Amino acid sequence: MVPASMSDPHLTDPLSRRLDEAVAAIRARAPQGFVPSVGVVLGSGLGAFGDTVAARAGAKIPYHDIGLPSSAIVGHAGNLCVGDVGSVKVACLQGRVHGYEGHSPDRVVFAVRALARWGCKAFILTNAAGGVNPALEPGDLMLLADHLNLMGWNPLSGPNDDKLGARFVDLTVAYDKDLRAEAHAAARDANVVLREGVYCALSGPTYETPAEVRMLRVLGADAVGMSTVPEVVALRHLGVRCVAISCITNKGAGLSQGLLDHAEVQEVADRTRAGFVGVLERLVVRIGTRP
Repeated sequence: MVPASMSDPHLTDPLSRRLDEAVAAIRARAPQGFVPSVGVVLGSGLGAFGDTVAARAGAKIPYHDIGLPSSAIVGHAGNLCVGDVGSVKVACLQGRVHGYEGHSPDRVVFAVRALARWGCKAFILTNAAGGVNPALEPGDLMLLADHLNLMGWNPLSGPNDDKLGARFVDLTVAYDKDLRAEAHAAARDANVVLREGVYCALSGPTYETPAEVRMLRVLGADAVGMSTVPEVVALRHLGVRCVAISCITNKGAGLSQGLLDHAEVQEVADRTRAGFVGVLERLVVRIGTRP
């Protein structure tokens, strides 16, 4: 159950109407006639990718100008960057909001829903994550094959807007097999090793205890974080295909010496940015030019 403190006055209006209003605001500020085919959610350390996209005859639009919620977390700039990657029209979210900041589930996923409503047919989601599998090292990139949702909430809870999707959503293939194959091909082209595993989402904002990391490993998780899963659930509700990649920024508690802090996460994310961006650029083109 979502705490009462996370209730949101926006929920009094039908979701489809609120999304249409957001899309109208986006269109008014984006280049005339621009309709994206691929959406990208940029996690910690990847904001520069959005800047590059916007510089290619595109636009950078602050979230507050188009009614999208903004994050107060370092590394999440809060801009919608639109432009071209090769011949592919792309919409990038420079940062995301999280439930632990006090945002309702509806607001956590509102931005990706709006971009899907605008025209994005496929999404690439990225995040920073802690390694639960001892074989994963800081700086590794991990393609999500599946996930565990242990956040204690789901963005589809509450009234269902039938204009967007069915009440019950099949997540047998939450992460599209074809797009995952394209991700592996993009990584090979970029000479980057791309591992694959299961991502577990917890609510945060605390990092996990050593006992929790051991529990997650028993449950089958390879990495753990505080995002992405709600967005994937919301996008699959809309029938949008997804692929997601984690940057492993640290080993989980108890798997290495020392304490965890956000500065370490940011430092490793920054260090791996060049390789990650190389994969993203190639993956966007591969996805955007598929039949």
